[in-house]
Amino acid sequence: MATKNSPRPALDDPSRRRLPPLLRRTWYSLNQAFRRRIAYSGLTPDQFTILRTLKEHEPAGLTQFELAETLSSDPNTISSLLKRMNQSGLVDRKRHESDRRALQVRITTEGLKIFEELRNIALDLQAEIYASIPEDRREPFLADLEALADAAAVLAKQKPPGEAKKEKPAKKQRA
Repeated sequence: MATKNSPRPALDDPSRRRLPPLLRRTWYSLNQAFRRRIAYSGLTPDQFTILRTLKEHEPAGLTQFELAETLSSDPNTISSLLKRMNQSGLVDRKRHESDRRALQVRITTEGLKIFEELRNIALDLQAEIYASIPEDRREPFLADLEALADAAAVLAKQKPPGEAKKEKPAKKQRA
């Protein structure tokens, strides 16, 4: 470990707390704990998150693309989840009124019912997790986490360094 006069260890040094493994462990553990608590319902944490997001966007709903963007998820994954949820009567998918290529997704009455049932389980789990941080540090922690999420989202959309738009070689002119 670094002393006051020595340089800090590298970001990936095993002696340091590292962001990627901590985020992964947090997400995985929270996901598994919630999955076990709602297993009786037949829903997955991802399906619950879709219901919550659609509830927050009532009555208009969201397009599948907007839902994927909001959830920071792959559009194909969202499409597959929505297909199953539509078949189960939890969501309704219809052609968008102004963009016939897009599907508008709304939560159904059955989806609202199951969301409300599972919501308290989600809130209880969050309260248990938050209890590990003093109350006065929770909002600043979440603000910092949001800043990290926003920075990562910006970087995810950028081209890798050195992969700037490569110019095609000029065509040789014949003499």
